[in-house]
Amino acid sequence: MTAESAPPAPPDEKEPALSKELATPGHVALEMKQSSKGIRAFLPWPKKAPKGMESEAEIAKTADTLVPVSFLSLFRYSTRFEIMLDLCGVIFAVAAGASQPLMTLIFGRLTQDFVTFGLAENEYYQSLQSADANVVEQAQAALDAAASGFRHSAGLDASYLVYIGIAMFVSTYLYMYTWVYTSEVNGKRIREKYLQAILRQEIAYFDDVGAGEVATRIQSDTSLVQLGISEKVTLAVTFVSAFFVGFILAFARSWRLALALSSILPCIMVVAGTMKQFVSKYTQLSLKHVAEAGSLAEEVISTIRTAQAFGTQKVLSGIYDKNIDVTRIVDTKASIWNGAGLGCLFFVIYAAYALAFDFGTTLINEGQVNAGQVVNVFMSILIGSFSLALLAPELQAITRACGAAAKIFATIERVPDIDSENPGGLKPAKMSQFSKASTSPSPAGKTTALVGASGSGKSTIVSLTERFYDPLGGSVMLDGTDLRELNIKWLRSQIGLVSQEPVLFATTIRGNVAHGLIGTPYEDASDEEKFRLIKAACIKSNADSFVSLLPQGYDTMVGERGFLLSGGQKQRIAIARAIVSDPRILLLDEATSALDTRSEGIVQDALDKAAAGRTTITIAHRLSTIKDADCILVMGEGLVLERGTHAELLADENGAYFRLVTAQTLREGHEALDAVISSDEKDLEKPRSEDLDIKSTTRSIRSDVVSQLKDKGGDQAPVETYGLFYLMGRIAGLYREGLYRYLIGSFFAICNGAAYPASGIIYGQAISGFSATTNSERRYQGDRNALWFFILAILYGLCIGFQNYFFASSAAVLTAKLRSMSFKAILRQDIEYFDDDKNSTGALTSRLGDNPQKINGLAGVTLGTIVQSITTILAGLAVGLAYAWKLALVGMACLPVLVSTGFIRLQVVVLKDQKNKLAHENSAQIACEAAAAIRTVASLTREEHCLNLYRQSLEEPIRKSIRTALWSNMLFALSQAMGFWVIALVFWYGAALVSRLEISTQSFFIALMSTVFGAMQAGNVFAFVPDVSLAKGSADAVIRLLDSTPVIDAESTEGKSVLSETIKGRIQLENIHFNYPTRPGFRVLRGLSLTVEPGTYVALASESSFSVQLLERFYDPLSGQISLDGEIIDEFNVQAYRQQFSLVSQEPTLYAGTIHFNILLGASKPESEVTQKEIEAACRDANILDFIQSLPDGFNTEVGGKGSQLSGGQKQRIAIARALLRNPKVLLLDEATSALDSNSEKVVQEALDKAAKGRTTIAIAHRLSTIQNADRIHFIKEGRVSESGTHDELLALRGDYYEFVQLQALSKK
Repeated sequence: MTAESAPPAPPDEKEPALSKELATPGHVALEMKQSSKGIRAFLPWPKKAPKGMESEAEIAKTADTLVPVSFLSLFRYSTRFEIMLDLCGVIFAVAAGASQPLMTLIFGRLTQDFVTFGLAENEYYQSLQSADANVVEQAQAALDAAASGFRHSAGLDASYLVYIGIAMFVSTYLYMYTWVYTSEVNGKRIREKYLQAILRQEIAYFDDVGAGEVATRIQSDTSLVQLGISEKVTLAVTFVSAFFVGFILAFARSWRLALALSSILPCIMVVAGTMKQFVSKYTQLSLKHVAEAGSLAEEVISTIRTAQAFGTQKVLSGIYDKNIDVTRIVDTKASIWNGAGLGCLFFVIYAAYALAFDFGTTLINEGQVNAGQVVNVFMSILIGSFSLALLAPELQAITRACGAAAKIFATIERVPDIDSENPGGLKPAKMSQFSKASTSPSPAGKTTALVGASGSGKSTIVSLTERFYDPLGGSVMLDGTDLRELNIKWLRSQIGLVSQEPVLFATTIRGNVAHGLIGTPYEDASDEEKFRLIKAACIKSNADSFVSLLPQGYDTMVGERGFLLSGGQKQRIAIARAIVSDPRILLLDEATSALDTRSEGIVQDALDKAAAGRTTITIAHRLSTIKDADCILVMGEGLVLERGTHAELLADENGAYFRLVTAQTLREGHEALDAVISSDEKDLEKPRSEDLDIKSTTRSIRSDVVSQLKDKGGDQAPVETYGLFYLMGRIAGLYREGLYRYLIGSFFAICNGAAYPASGIIYGQAISGFSATTNSERRYQGDRNALWFFILAILYGLCIGFQNYFFASSAAVLTAKLRSMSFKAILRQDIEYFDDDKNSTGALTSRLGDNPQKINGLAGVTLGTIVQSITTILAGLAVGLAYAWKLALVGMACLPVLVSTGFIRLQVVVLKDQKNKLAHENSAQIACEAAAAIRTVASLTREEHCLNLYRQSLEEPIRKSIRTALWSNMLFALSQAMGFWVIALVFWYGAALVSRLEISTQSFFIALMSTVFGAMQAGNVFAFVPDVSLAKGSADAVIRLLDSTPVIDAESTEGKSVLSETIKGRIQLENIHFNYPTRPGFRVLRGLSLTVEPGTYVALASESSFSVQLLERFYDPLSGQISLDGEIIDEFNVQAYRQQFSLVSQEPTLYAGTIHFNILLGASKPESEVTQKEIEAACRDANILDFIQSLPDGFNTEVGGKGSQLSGGQKQRIAIARALLRNPKVLLLDEATSALDSNSEKVVQEALDKAAKGRTTIAIAHRLSTIQNADRIHFIKEGRVSESGTHDELLALRGDYYEFVQLQALSKK
């Protein structure tokens, strides 16, 4: 048969086409055109960019940073109705903003009423000095008239304040509610559109965008966008409105004074700008180092077993501390700028008071203005300027939203090259059969296998068939039709895919298998019909036997990513899912490589059943799984090297297939063995105990375990949280050396707190000074009060500067110390701690970054502000009671109302965002799961299904949010209006007291400023409540972490010391029972006993590495004992004991740093004592020395994060060198070659054989070819040793080991 190619290539294109097509109904063909370049040539993934391309890459990178979208385009997905609501909201926000400056207008008029009455009062007192009774009588009459006029006008003005308060209430409620509502609806719409867009992208898109990024974007970035179109916008509008109205009003009332006072604006801007520039520079630097420390912590925590096995905790925490130390220095510098900036800022504001009263007096004397206008202008300018300062955080939310939206909107509008949502394309009614680009026909409905080294392009073929990618040249054909012309969803619903790591979704077994029916005629079938198909598929895939034994059967939840099932169980459910819709094509991509031999046998059996009668393409590393295929293609470098059946290919002893087989073949026993699995095949279908969770065991052990668990449970019962003061005391105890700095800071904070009531006293004197009867008296009073204000400004500026510096710098040191101590405490925990889901690497790393930062949120500037606010309230009350006790009592009665406004604002405005984010966390989980398993979602055409689940999960948060918004915004509006009403009440009552001469004007203003305005100031302290509650939670977590001592404490100095010279390395395990602490119902070892003689190479053929974990003392057994040279290992000091062992595990762990640094971590003596010669000897033994010396930088080559710059085999050999550097008495090899392909495996295996000479070595392996030369092999089955002996002895027994060998046997004699 001839293969159709792409259109003829132009002469300069030498690449041959790669085509896939359907042959005639008689056979399915698999072909690959011979080509100098392999498949890689056709795929859009360059292996390494040539030099010339680097600059292009840089250009692309800069192009990738998207320009933030404009503010208005944030609303591009809003409906007309929502935009109308938003516009109404903006109008109300302008009104609400204007009411603040309008209040100053009334405040000014009220002040003028007091001053006018004060003048009448002063004239009355002067007339008392004359002896003329008539004059006194006239003055008395004038005073009475003035008093009643004063009461009337004060009452009228106070009522205006009440009306403004009502207007404020209504407008605030309306603008808050409309914008909260529209932002919620819009936020939901953007989240849905984003996930929909993500799920339709082609797979190549996800090669750059990880699932984590999708989760972050759908969780954090959409929240940012939602904030940018929420009430933050209208709050910003109120501030802008207050600014403009304030300044317009001020200039309208007295342009001269307004112009003079406007001079504070440029001062504020220059100071704030300079401060922001320096502080943000240092903050960025600090964050950069925290992030570096965080990535180191993540590397170390994710490989904690290696760190503990080599005892490198001290070295690694030393490196961590270096990064943290830099942040401490940088944060201290930032606190200097912060203190200086705030000091200057407040100096400018208080100096403005001085200017207002000084220049105001001049203008009054000239008759240009009256006292009320002075107060009005001054307060309008202050409110206007402050509004501008408060605008910054709201604007920041909007600019952040514009930045976040750029990426999200770009994704939403991105149309992928391979668009799964495109409804176009052919959907052939009948499909005959399938062929892949090929020249060698093989009969229809048969199995074709692809084998080859990793990187030879096997999995690429699967991706091209599923149309995850399109080839760059040539074409892929199905029934003579190019795949690009077919409808994508239709094509994928014809194919069943089972991949190496099966992805199950967090639902029931029934739900998971049912996903295979999406996009097929059965999608909308009745539940009974669906279940019939599901059950049939599970029977075919050998899954029904274990599912039926589960308590909930098919309704058993499989957990996130299916973690509640074993590998073999997951794989069989994935196979059921692939075949439930009876697809015409089955793709098996290394479907059994991650399993141990027993599960592999069961799954392979299921695959053989599933492949019957349909076109199947199989890829395998393990050749034993494909020897029955109808046609085997051997691939290399993207080309087909050989093809034929297993027997045909073995006939050519120089062929690539023969070489691959030899590399994987076990040395067989002295007798010729038939490699076909025969008698043991029937065994496979017996329900194995691997499928049952709880296994029968002797009573006594079971009861031991139960009692142990009960003890444990007892400790953990109710974890009471520590009180705030206890926690503050504990943390202060950790930072004794810095407490004196906190005391100095507190002294300055108390001074600052007293400054507000002090300014109230000066203010009262200044207002009463305006009532002076003569100009000269007024001038004298004005100058004196202005001088007092100026002195206060200097003192206040200094105090606030020092307060901020001392608190911020102390907190910086404290944070660094807590980070360092937390990291050490985490590394000290035993392995059981890390097995707990709550302590996953991600969770621990983020806690390590967040908790100290949150404590800093309270221990820093916030603590100073709290001390300051408490002082303000207490001092204010004291001053108020001293000057006008009746009025002060009224002020006190209103205190709770005023202070609570801050609290309400916090609950409604600040905490709403946090609650919102939490509510969306569950829905983000759905999005993350879909993105992480995008290939599975795409191959099952599950996009629409995922989107619907996500839609439903968003319903509840939005309903809750809109319901809460109804009443919470009413409270917020009430709290905003409350201030107006309290001021109106105090003025009205104060006017009555002053008119009856019970108190003076001066006393009234002192009481007003120190109690009412003091309380308003202090109410702002609630802005810090979230800091306090977050800090309390974090402090609790930190203290608990520092207090916890693990059972197996690597840092403990107790226990016998171990003398390396005397240790021979004889290991004995006696009657060991063990289960993993996180899975108490699942017994791993049940009575394991074995002895390892010194200097022997012993292999454990088993399915898990628990014995290594017990020997390294990561866990202690439930019962039984382990001894080294006859001494029980529990009695040894943990660190000293572990120094006798070296571990080489399945996944080699290297840290970011040089090769030299990584190898040195294995040393058991101090770094300075290790010679270069010793390092080179260890590398020579590990077969890696020549490679290292061939590198340009030799031992100083950086290996990248987690060793990412090296291949698997190179990493593994460096890990072996590290293990050999300490010249261990016992070498533990845990599946050391299982993750490597055949070629690397050979090199690493040689290195291991060298390393094992002359020392006790214990190896664990699934692949028996790696342990057949061992001195003794212990075959472990059902948690105990079932057979022991050499390879040949065990084969002769024809027992379990023999069966195991047969399962892995490849070549036939």
